[in-house]
Amino acid sequence: MENEAAEELRRLGEIVSRKILPWAPLDGLQPTPIEGLELIRSDTPTTCVSSVYEPSLCLIAQGGKTVWLGDKEIVYGPLSCLVSSVHLPVLGQVTQASPDKPYLGVKLSVDPQEVTDLIIELGDDLSEPEEECPDISCGLCRTQAEKGMVEAVTRLVSLLDSPADARILAPLARREIIYRALIGETGPRMRRFASADSQAHRISKVIAVLKDRFTEPLRIRELAEQANMSESSLFHSFKQVTRMSPLQFQKKLRLHEARRLMLSEGLEAATASFRVGYESPSHFSREYSRLFGAPPRADVIKLRGETPQAVRL
Repeated sequence: MENEAAEELRRLGEIVSRKILPWAPLDGLQPTPIEGLELIRSDTPTTCVSSVYEPSLCLIAQGGKTVWLGDKEIVYGPLSCLVSSVHLPVLGQVTQASPDKPYLGVKLSVDPQEVTDLIIELGDDLSEPEEECPDISCGLCRTQAEKGMVEAVTRLVSLLDSPADARILAPLARREIIYRALIGETGPRMRRFASADSQAHRISKVIAVLKDRFTEPLRIRELAEQANMSESSLFHSFKQVTRMSPLQFQKKLRLHEARRLMLSEGLEAATASFRVGYESPSHFSREYSRLFGAPPRADVIKLRGETPQAVRL
């Protein structure tokens, strides 16, 4: 029976890969006509790329990738599911890909309110695990996708070929995917972030504030008061969720936004650095080089010679 189940999953993986290919002709993260749905492709292994994950669910159809969140390493391959519960700066590297068998994935952006609404609707139908994972507060987790999840993702991607059907059926397929995640191994973590009285939920609110106000000076006391936590508890819980301190988190958000401003709006490095909150261009340049591996100007010149979307996820 186990062999039959594995073979069925393998077959489903091949189906979703075939569905992805026509809609992902280029390397990188590519938008689709279905809201919130993006497709990922890489024909070759990549170098380590820094990016910011948004709340989302990603299913890898084929190939392999390694992601680092602070000191946490996450390795995932075919039919692995990666769930990000909050915005998180990460490092990622495609490790298994070739022109004959490219790395292929599906990314579905998730509104936390969607998760909360579905949890409320399910109520007592959601059972808690017998043993709680000690790493449950981390904002990023990986599981092996179950048959129901793969089938739901396949249905959503298939709707790209039927725009008239997609208008009605895509929201249903999207809802099923979130439902499958909630009743599967990722469910306890997702519910932890949705529960208003949990530390993880409070930290998600702190992350939302930092994301909106990352150009401002960091005031831990103010953040702790807003989250109704002590400063020490905030620092400890924040590090559990993000694997970094609030200052490190803010710094990475600033540097990613500066990179975007230089790439998409053509700003000079000094102008971009001031725009995101740095007071010293030389300090900005040093920190930028540490994160992206090259000074701002050299990095932007290199990226402009590549597919812009290749730097996103």
